[in-house]
Amino acid sequence: MVVWATSWVSLFTDASSELVYALLPAFYATVLGLSTVWMGVIEGFAEALASVTKLVSGHWSDRTGGRKWWMVAGYSLSGLSKPLLPFAGGAIGAIILRGADRLGKGIRGTPRDAIISHEVAPEQRGRAFGLQRAMDHAGALLGSLIASGLLFFGVVQVAHLATLFCWTLLPSGLAVLLILLFVRERGDEDSSGSSAQKSLSLAHALQRQSPIMRRYLLVLAFFSLGNSTDALLLLRAQGQMIDGGLTLQRATAMMPLLWAWLHVMKSLSSTRGGQWSDRYGRRRLLTGGWLVYAAVYAGFALWSGALAPWVLFGIYGWYYGLVEGPERALVADICPDSTTRGTSFGLYHLVIGLLALPASGLCGWLWQAGGAIHGPRLAFFTGSALALLAALLLPWALQGLPASATQKAD
Repeated sequence: MVVWATSWVSLFTDASSELVYALLPAFYATVLGLSTVWMGVIEGFAEALASVTKLVSGHWSDRTGGRKWWMVAGYSLSGLSKPLLPFAGGAIGAIILRGADRLGKGIRGTPRDAIISHEVAPEQRGRAFGLQRAMDHAGALLGSLIASGLLFFGVVQVAHLATLFCWTLLPSGLAVLLILLFVRERGDEDSSGSSAQKSLSLAHALQRQSPIMRRYLLVLAFFSLGNSTDALLLLRAQGQMIDGGLTLQRATAMMPLLWAWLHVMKSLSSTRGGQWSDRYGRRRLLTGGWLVYAAVYAGFALWSGALAPWVLFGIYGWYYGLVEGPERALVADICPDSTTRGTSFGLYHLVIGLLALPASGLCGWLWQAGGAIHGPRLAFFTGSALALLAALLLPWALQGLPASATQKAD
């Protein structure tokens, strides 16, 4: 029940977020007049802030229990900040409001993952996290289709996006209501918390992380340094479509549709990816997924034309399905101690998000420094190379992890 409830919460929340996410590059460029460097900085800062917050919220949810109320606070903050973005006025305002949105994500994400990991047996974790990710992507698909329809039929114009941002309030409110009504924590995770949880400091919790966890996070850092914001992928796709003959209005309207296509593939692959990791092993799924990522970024560097974004975004969706559930399940496999598992998930999210700022800033800078033709190639080839390096290092990172921890001869 809890796994399904949190999955529906994710669906409504992502429907809210994706109503506007695919339009952020157009909003930044046409409404705020920002460069690709500023886009990378804004989105990178927002994700980095979310990740730092995930470590803190994960640790404090370990110490205090009451993970449900961390979720309520985080989802509420995100829901209230998005409608204010049209009033940003410039780069600083955008940083503050996008930061508030991602701060809410940081507050809610780690406690939610910890609740899910406690609700299922170890051999079903991949499937549970895969379901949550599939519902998350289904919500993103729904939000993207609604946004695309509103633009295609002229209900919302590119120059007047404020109305669309206001629509995000409805699904956000439904998500918070679902948490209040249906998310229940197990008895050993009630709001009082255990004495062991209360006495465990953050420094102590960090010291208790295993060498395998430390190596895994190091390899994840290499991958994350090349994992720039998807807003830059959308910006490249928009440019390709305009070069292919579409008007700015039509190309902008295609962005939510392209984003919806990505989430179709994410939804189709997420549950299956989690199940495959339960059956065949987390390492195999992660290695394969990171290799797919490297190939997709190389494709964005080399392939041009109006068809390229549709093919590459479709394959990119399978990358997400192969890695998102298994990555989270692997954290729980490596950290069987429930009193520090929230901290472990916080570290995992910290590495991914903290490096989002340099990764996105580096991609934007390489893009701008290399010019209109060579810049995108240089930026995406860099991301491809870092993903390939991470895939090659992953077996080393997981040395010593029992085969039973990641299922089936892994």
